[in-house]
Amino acid sequence: MKVALIHDYLAQDGGAERVLYALQDMWPNAPLFTLFHDKETAHPRFKDKLIHTSFLNNSNFTKKHYQWFLPLMPLATESYDLSDYDVVISSTSAFAKGVITSPTTLHICYCHTPTRYLWSDTQNYVEELRYPWFVKKILPWYLSRLRTWDKLASERVDIFVANSDTVKQRIETYYNRDSHIVFPPADTHKYKSNKETGEYFIIGGRVVPYKRFDIAVRACSRLGLPLVVFGDGPAKAELEKIAGPTIKFVGRVSESTKINLLKHAKAFIHPQNEDFGITPIEAMAAGVPIIAYKKGGATETVVDGVTGLFFKDQSWEALAHILLNFDETVFDSSKIKQHAQTFSQYEFKKNMRELVEREWNNFKNNADLPKEIQKEIHNIIIPHPKSSILTPHS
Repeated sequence: MKVALIHDYLAQDGGAERVLYALQDMWPNAPLFTLFHDKETAHPRFKDKLIHTSFLNNSNFTKKHYQWFLPLMPLATESYDLSDYDVVISSTSAFAKGVITSPTTLHICYCHTPTRYLWSDTQNYVEELRYPWFVKKILPWYLSRLRTWDKLASERVDIFVANSDTVKQRIETYYNRDSHIVFPPADTHKYKSNKETGEYFIIGGRVVPYKRFDIAVRACSRLGLPLVVFGDGPAKAELEKIAGPTIKFVGRVSESTKINLLKHAKAFIHPQNEDFGITPIEAMAAGVPIIAYKKGGATETVVDGVTGLFFKDQSWEALAHILLNFDETVFDSSKIKQHAQTFSQYEFKKNMRELVEREWNNFKNNADLPKEIQKEIHNIIIPHPKSSILTPHS
C-alpha cells in the first residue's frame, strides 16, 4: 500500500500539524504534498520529511502572505500528481480535500472541520481580516464562489474521518456526507509527574479572535485572579490592552515550559467553541481540571464534575461566576489524568491504522466497480450510525 499525505499548508504549529506528524510517524515513507512550507514558522520536526510544495511556494512573499493568494489555492491543490499512490490521506480544514485522484486511488480525508470561513464563521472572518476596505467589499462574492468549489471538492473524498462528533455533524450538514470519528492525538505521554499545588488559572494556544481569550482575561482582571496566558497570535495586542495587573502573558513557550506551567495551574480555561481542542487534553494529562464553555468539542472531552466544569453563556460574567466558586481540591487529578489517556497518540494511531487498512481492503475488493457503487456497497456492509465512534471502548 503506497501512501501519500496531503496538508493545507505548513505555516504554523497547531493541532492539525500534530495530526499530520502522527500520520507521518505511521507512514514514514509517505511524501507530503502541501501548498506552502515556511520553515521559519513550521515545527522543525518536519524539516527532514519529503515535502512537495505547490507552485505558490516559489517566493518568500507568498509564504509570508499566503492569505492573499486564496483565489489560486484551489488550482494549486488540484495540480498535485498523485497517480502513483494507492491511498491518499488528506488532513485538512480547507483545501486539501480537493485533490484529484485516479479511480484506482482511495482518498481518505481526516477533516478537522468544514472550512470555517466558508460555512460556520463567514461573517466574523470578513470582519476580522486586516484587508483594505475594497477587498472586504468583494470578498463575500468570492467566498460564495469558493463555497461552491469546496462543496464539489468534498464529493471527491471516498471516506471522511471527523475529529469529533461536533465535526461529524458539520460534515453531514454542509457536505451531506457521513463520516467515522477518530479523536486527534494529544501528547499525553509527556505528562508523567504528579500535579503540583494550583497557583493560578491558565489559558493558551494560538491567540486568535474566535478562541475568545478575552473572556478569561476580562473575568480574571475584574476578579483580581492570577491568569497565565501562553501562546501568540494576532489577538494578543488587544488582550494586553484590556488586561489587569494579575494577567501574565508569557508568549510562545517550549514544550517543557508548557508542561511546567500546566502542572502548577488551578484550572485550564477553555472559553471557545472549538472543533475538538487538544490543549485542554494536555492540561487534563497534567491532572488539571478544565473550565469550559459548554459547546463544541469540549462537550466530548470534559466530564462535568469529574474532569472539569462548564459555563453555558459565552461571556466573562458567566465564567466569573464559576471562578468565584471554584475549588480545585474537589477534583481527583489521577482520574483526570486517566481520562486524558483516551485521547493519546497511541489510541489515535491504533484507531486510524485500523480504519485505513479496513477501508483499503474494502476498496481493493471492489476495485473493478465505479466509485459511486463502491460507496453504496460500503454503506451496506459497514453502516455509519451516529454513535460510530472509534474509541478504545468501541
